[in-house]
Amino acid sequence: MEYNYKEAMKLEHQLCFPLYAAARNVISLYTPHLKPFGLTYTQYLVFLVLWEKDGIPVGEICEKLMLDNGTISPLLKKMQQAGYIEKTRSKADDRVVTITLTKEGKDLQKKMKDIPLHVVSCVSLDPQKAQTLYSLLYELLGKDIITG
Repeated sequence: MEYNYKEAMKLEHQLCFPLYAAARNVISLYTPHLKPFGLTYTQYLVFLVLWEKDGIPVGEICEKLMLDNGTISPLLKKMQQAGYIEKTRSKADDRVVTITLTKEGKDLQKKMKDIPLHVVSCVSLDPQKAQTLYSLLYELLGKDIITG
């Protein structure tokens, strides 16, 4: 079969488009829950990382979130200004900056504990399909599935 570039260039044939649109839709479900706290979705992701393991270097946060330092740094600055985190330079290597939650940052976890339940209740996928999607997305990312 011959490659038909006109057909391949149609929006409905782009794998990236439904991924992009679905991601935007799901992320938008978080907005009403994060807005009262003055947080973006990406800042929420940083909190999820820090609530799991506090006191880690910026590089580790970048690695876990699959984001670069240029994306994370402005978020961390805003979170520090809001009083949620503290930054400390390593005494051994001043290029390494460690992020630690403040009391306010730790307390936020209890205030935001129901957000995952609210969002899941808005996603209309049966649990088995959701698990399949989760597995396929991690496969696409070339990462092992994250298990609790």
